[in-house]
Amino acid sequence: MLVLAGTPIGDPDDAPPRLAAELARADVVAAEDTRRLRRLTRDLDVRITGRVVSYFEGNEAARTPELVEELVAGARVLLVTDAGMPSVSDPGYRLVAGAVARGVRVTAVPGPSAVLTALAVSGLPVDRFCFEGFPSRRPGERLARLRENAGETRTMVFFEAPHRLAATLAAMAEAYGPDREAAVCRELTKTWEEVLRGTLGELAARAEKGVRGEITIVVRGADPSSAPPPDPAELARRVAALEAGGTRRKEAIAEVAKAAGRPKREVFDAVVAAKRDGHTGEERGETGR
Repeated sequence: MLVLAGTPIGDPDDAPPRLAAELARADVVAAEDTRRLRRLTRDLDVRITGRVVSYFEGNEAARTPELVEELVAGARVLLVTDAGMPSVSDPGYRLVAGAVARGVRVTAVPGPSAVLTALAVSGLPVDRFCFEGFPSRRPGERLARLRENAGETRTMVFFEAPHRLAATLAAMAEAYGPDREAAVCRELTKTWEEVLRGTLGELAARAEKGVRGEITIVVRGADPSSAPPPDPAELARRVAALEAGGTRRKEAIAEVAKAAGRPKREVFDAVVAAKRDGHTGEERGETGR
């Protein structure tokens, strides 16, 4: 059995009650950071009797087959990441997919989540939301991606590194408009927890002074009643930008249609029209290929 265990995002007292029991009984504990795992077991006063292995971005692809074979052989493998739930912008997806493909049971120990915690304290609508993960580190690609979902009506949640926060908020202000409401949640559940609320323009200006700690950004979705339908040429440009990044046209059309809240057929027609009229980046040799 593969057990995905949520770990505290800050305060160790937030650890789910089952976590200590699962750490003690697992045959193998796969940890994103074994040093943090030692601190966690010390906080929980638990002793691990199984084998501890590292499982992080650098070795995830290579170690997954080994762990899957142990699962198939009958081992109980517990996966923990540095904070929150495995697979959510953390290692885990490959192992879950590998286990499922081999018929291994996968379960979870529910625990703290920075996504849901930030949503709850943001003061923004939570009835419909989407998780966008980390924005691209590359300025051009980051702005292009943000522009693609400028018409998204659901509340959006992002993770970001503190040293990129100011640049990302500035890009969001450019893509979504400086008056769009947002919240920057810093060091959630920790001693220096802070939630800054305001417009993207205001938050971007405040972030220029520099920040520290773990960051989650929550952004209000677009107002569906005031947002005009996207220009067909803009829809075609968004598809072309995704294609330039390696996305297949069918998937690019679906992604743009979802982000813009438009039918896929409408986006497809826009792409065909743009190609016919010679208005796409591909026709001008600007796809970067």
